[in-house]
Amino acid sequence: MTDLAIVESRADRASVHVCDRLRDLADWEPLEDDSQPAADGGGTYYQLEGAELRSVDDLHIELESPAEVFDCDPDLLVFASRHSGDTGALLTGHFTGNFGPAEFGGEDDAVADAAPNALARLLEAFDEHAPAGYDVGMECTHHGPTEVGCPSLFAELGSGDEQWDDPAGAEAVARAILELRGVDPHRTRAVVGFGGNHYAPRFERVVRETPWAVGHVAADWALEAMGHPTAHREVLADAFEASAAEIALLEGDWPVLEETLGELGYRIVSETWLREVGDRSLELVDAVEADLGAVDDGTRFGDRRTDEFAVAEFSGDLIDAAEGVDPDRVREIVETHTVAFETENGGSRVGSRVAVPAADADDARARIVTELAAVLEAKYDAVTVTDDAVVAERTAFDPALAREAGVPEGPKFGALADGESVTVDGEPIDPADVRTEKTDRFSR
Repeated sequence: MTDLAIVESRADRASVHVCDRLRDLADWEPLEDDSQPAADGGGTYYQLEGAELRSVDDLHIELESPAEVFDCDPDLLVFASRHSGDTGALLTGHFTGNFGPAEFGGEDDAVADAAPNALARLLEAFDEHAPAGYDVGMECTHHGPTEVGCPSLFAELGSGDEQWDDPAGAEAVARAILELRGVDPHRTRAVVGFGGNHYAPRFERVVRETPWAVGHVAADWALEAMGHPTAHREVLADAFEASAAEIALLEGDWPVLEETLGELGYRIVSETWLREVGDRSLELVDAVEADLGAVDDGTRFGDRRTDEFAVAEFSGDLIDAAEGVDPDRVREIVETHTVAFETENGGSRVGSRVAVPAADADDARARIVTELAAVLEAKYDAVTVTDDAVVAERTAFDPALAREAGVPEGPKFGALADGESVTVDGEPIDPADVRTEKTDRFSR
């Protein structure tokens, strides 16, 4: 079970308030540690199954290697802290470090070990426990400490005196921290973020809406403070290592940074790529993009999950005809039966090439054809699937027959096309008189 360490700062009244609520919410066992000063985490401390709580005199940002004062050899450390800013009532979490000069604790050009999975879980718990009127968010990487001794994060109550003294807000943070017991700090899927503002809305979307977690985030101001990326390769590489990530997500235009990250061997992806890839194997994604094209160029993933696939191609006319009847149903059919598929027009229309499971490639292709043919039945009188085509037949208004019958072009043409009888020079014209059989043939 993951051992959770919690640090209370006596210099931070919001931290004290949160930790008072922590002590009230659970059946902690008080213990004594005479091996180190009470100011540095010794004296009275508290243990609970899977958690240990210690208090220090200094502000959190001034600590060095705080994990070392704990008996539990923590896997994850949480700083219960205040948040300061003009952001109103806010519960927030973030990692620590300095991509440039250390103005508020820690070392220059250094980052602490992040806990991307734990931060994602913290945000979920904040959502669950936040009192009315409180927002929930995540921040970019900032301030110290940069050497903690294990993966860590800040869990904060903000953003001013009213909130720091608010029992409901303090309890929400306390409950969220308790829910981090047993939570693995890391997730298999994580990215490092670059760019954007301090409160990182794009990266928060990724955390909330995809299977991907986000480790360190260097906001615009941090990148500007860092300076030229090529002179700061070490802190960039450290951010990936500390986040257990090899993929970067950028917000904004940072060409030199992109080049530097590429030279360091990190993959740069888009938010669209993260959403489409989801929890699929990256080996599959690479293979699909090699055969069908990049996700950012329109390739999308279907519901079939297998790493072995074959590429099949359909008649563009068949796809177009079915989409002209019911585009949503066409998308549903293709998604249901494919591993991946091409799209066109910015992803709004299905393309003609798809990846289907290799084990039943012919059957999957046949099912798609049969279901696309069924879509056409809403427009045609009869639809037949043959070995090499979909044949669609219908009786349709024939303008040439209408002209021969003396019908003037205009509203009466429209009426006949809609199945209504018209009168021309006193003579009734029935829609059946000006209709003809039409056959459309779509290659499979």
